Amino acid sequence: MRDESEIREQYEFLQEQLDSEEMNHESVREMFTYYKRALGWVLEEEHI
Repeated sequence: MRDESEIREQYEFLQEQLDSEEMNHESVREMFTYYKRALGWVLEEEHI
């Protein structure tokens, strides 16, 4: 299992990628949005 800092680092990387203007293909944006949401849920569950 990955530790929180590693997961948080990946989450922040994905956030930067989504905000990048190069990320303009809709299906790729959608895939990253789902992945980002899943990581967010993991982080929330760890703090409950």
